[in-house]
Amino acid sequence: MNRDVIKERIKAIRRELNKKKINCLIVTKPANVTYTTGFLGDDSWALITKARVYLLTDSRYTEQALNECPHCRIIQRTDSLAEATAKLVKKLKSVQAVTVEKSTSLADFEALRKHAEARPKSIANVIETIRSSKAVSEITAIKAAARIAAQALKRTLRYIKPGTTESELAGMLDFQIRKLGATNSFPTIVAFGPNASRPHHQPGRKKLKQKDTVLIDFGAKYKGYCSDITRCFVVGRPTAFYQKVYDVVEQAQAAAIKMIKAGVKITNVDAAARDVIDKNDLPVYGHGTGHGLGLEIHESPFLKADSKGKLKAGQVITIEPGVYIPGKLGVRIEDDVLVTETSCRILTRNCPHSPLLHNAKG
Repeated sequence: MNRDVIKERIKAIRRELNKKKINCLIVTKPANVTYTTGFLGDDSWALITKARVYLLTDSRYTEQALNECPHCRIIQRTDSLAEATAKLVKKLKSVQAVTVEKSTSLADFEALRKHAEARPKSIANVIETIRSSKAVSEITAIKAAARIAAQALKRTLRYIKPGTTESELAGMLDFQIRKLGATNSFPTIVAFGPNASRPHHQPGRKKLKQKDTVLIDFGAKYKGYCSDITRCFVVGRPTAFYQKVYDVVEQAQAAAIKMIKAGVKITNVDAAARDVIDKNDLPVYGHGTGHGLGLEIHESPFLKADSKGKLKAGQVITIEPGVYIPGKLGVRIEDDVLVTETSCRILTRNCPHSPLLHNAKG
């Protein structure tokens, strides 16, 4: 990861910490550790002070850390993360209080309190708020992840045929993502027919029928950054009702996307999609209209009816309205969208986007 980019991130974080009179932050959330250090391994914490950034890791990752984090001081621990961090804090004379991310687990919080011999303070969303708006390099990585995901789906479409199971199709899509040099952002969802009424259906042994519907929710992760896409297809000809539902969901998504630009209230974007579905006398979905994505598949901002705040330029969000009718069908369409000052840009436009499978195959 570019050293200058990391430096700018640390500057922004320190500005926020200074405002809150915090001279040391213990970073435990994996995505935030990556954001502040460039480290892509596991089981590691970061410590940010006014003068330095420390990465606490173990012997499994020391070589990787030295390569990925040249600007950090690497601390190779042999104790638990909490104990090693407490020992480091005690050595730093400039640190007057222990402050830790609020997302830290209760077990880790209690362990820190025990080993640091003090009650840690907690703070929420300092790094997450800064992460929300993406730098050019981050947007480039998300665009690459989206491009890989779209290409993987194109390669997988020919395997959508009667007799294929949900698990087999999910596995083939995952394989194509790997072949293209990425990994999965999250476990791929493949749902045939009525199974699609469950938004987070787990692929099983159900076989695709001669006249059936397919919902695929998937994403690629490239250089640490995620994409997230949902597409729906019909094997054969869709029923009149399925076509109506698909058209309404597509209109709902378009209405929300049309609203997107910096300064727009998040609730207005959410409402735009829901209103289209409600006016067509279809059940309005219970999940959010979308969410931010980047180092995590779900991150700030979250597009819900009770969300606070406005969109900001540089945020990358999903727009994913859906209609779910238990025992009958489920339709969701999801794209990744970059918020700009005056409008937005769809990053997943090149992903196959037709309910008719033979059209999507090209």
